[in-house]
Parts: sequence; C-alpha cells; structure tokens
Amino acid sequence: MQNPKVAHTNEISIKVGLDENKVPIDILWTADKNDGTAEHQTCKAILLSLFDGVHQETLKIDLWTKDMMVSEMDRFMFQTLRALSETYFKASQNAALANEMQRFVQYFGEKTEVISPEK
Repeated sequence: MQNPKVAHTNEISIKVGLDENKVPIDILWTADKNDGTAEHQTCKAILLSLFDGVHQETLKIDLWTKDMMVSEMDRFMFQTLRALSETYFKASQNAALANEMQRFVQYFGEKTEVISPEK
C-alpha cells in the first residue's frame, strides 16, 4: 500500500542473467528518467540493502558476475565503503564515528592497492 503523501513514483528494475548453474553472468538495471523513459545499463555487481522498519532488520542482496575480477571487487568494495561512511555522516552527523569508518576505508584501500599509501 502506497503512502497517500507520495506525489510521484519512479521504478528501478534489475534483471540478472544466469548460466546453467544459476551463476550470474549478466546484470542489467534500469531506472525511470524524468521524461518517463528508461535505458538498460549493464553492471558487474550489485549490493542492495533494504531496511524493514517494522522488524528492524536489513534485507540484502549481493550479486556479482563470474567474470568480475578480484581487483574490480576490491575497487567496488572500497568505493562502497567510502560512500557508506559519507552516507552515515549525512544521516547521523556523528563525525567521530564517520571519521573512524573513513580510517578503515583508507586502510582497506591501501591494503587492496586501490589507492596509494598515505605518507
């Protein structure tokens, strides 16, 4: 049931192509544009988290194609962790904890060689 205060809606769609062993080999997503059209985009991985406010639990879907390289996964995780720490700060204004999260992101990026070590 939709909230009566919702003035507009957009749709996001994800299609996952599987091989004979049900392993993802193709991931396509679309999102409505402002003009009502949608265009398929391809990607190698998705992380989708949904928070259920009633049960206070997070539901998640993690998928990646079998041709995704470890170096690509390292970069994907680094960028995702960095974005999560930024989102956490925007939502909570907890600068101390967001900074600690960023320290881990820096460590992760250096250890995976996604970024160069700080000097």
